[in-house]
Amino acid sequence: MPDDVAGVLLDVDDTLVDTRGAFAASVEAVWRAYLPHVPAERVPEMVALWRGDPRGYYRAYTRGELAFDEQRRLRADELHRTFGGPPVDEASYPAWLEVFWGTFERSWRAHDDARATVDALREAGLRVGAVTNAGRALQDRKLAASGLDDVPVLVTVDTFGVGKPDPRVFLEGARLLGTEPGRTVYVGDELDVDAIGAVRAGLVGVWLDRPGTRRGDGHLEDPTAAAEAGVVVVVPSLTRLAETMAQVVVR
Repeated sequence: MPDDVAGVLLDVDDTLVDTRGAFAASVEAVWRAYLPHVPAERVPEMVALWRGDPRGYYRAYTRGELAFDEQRRLRADELHRTFGGPPVDEASYPAWLEVFWGTFERSWRAHDDARATVDALREAGLRVGAVTNAGRALQDRKLAASGLDDVPVLVTVDTFGVGKPDPRVFLEGARLLGTEPGRTVYVGDELDVDAIGAVRAGLVGVWLDRPGTRRGDGHLEDPTAAAEAGVVVVVPSLTRLAETMAQVVVR
């Protein structure tokens, strides 16, 4: 970690906001409405499939290859087919979405360490902003519902039509934050998309590796690979991030 960091860019989902928990509630609602034949003990498998997204539909969306609703419908259909449910086609998708997305929005919560960390970073004299692979309107609502509406969303998938790890996303975040890339830390929970992507763009990449929250399903989640790619800081919580940043002298 350089000793002249001036700003911190934060991912939103599963970094500031407990999106994993919200998805778990949403998948459980879908299970009750559409897949009640599946034993309750298999619901965690359903959540893992949704988060793991083994066919990469969400990442195809962030590359500009799929529309947001289309990637979500395809993931819903995959979930149903995997667990023996009815297909989710264009006709049935709106009703499915009402069950899933209604629960999802009601379940948005900040991680327990998010508010204190944002405050601590600012008290240390660091500029703070968010960069995300979701749409601006969605993330603005999510942060507001989570009590983090004072964190400005600087760059979204809407900005360039693609998301991280495209270097433009990170560089634009630093530009809008008003800090040089080499003096800007980027923190996110996905090693390849967030931390390694930031390093390759010339920022300081930090991997937030919360215990028990890895996605699996082919996602790069290897600390050795992180180090080899130049990710010199891996933290288990935002609290640890704040402690690390407290040792940085802002020049």
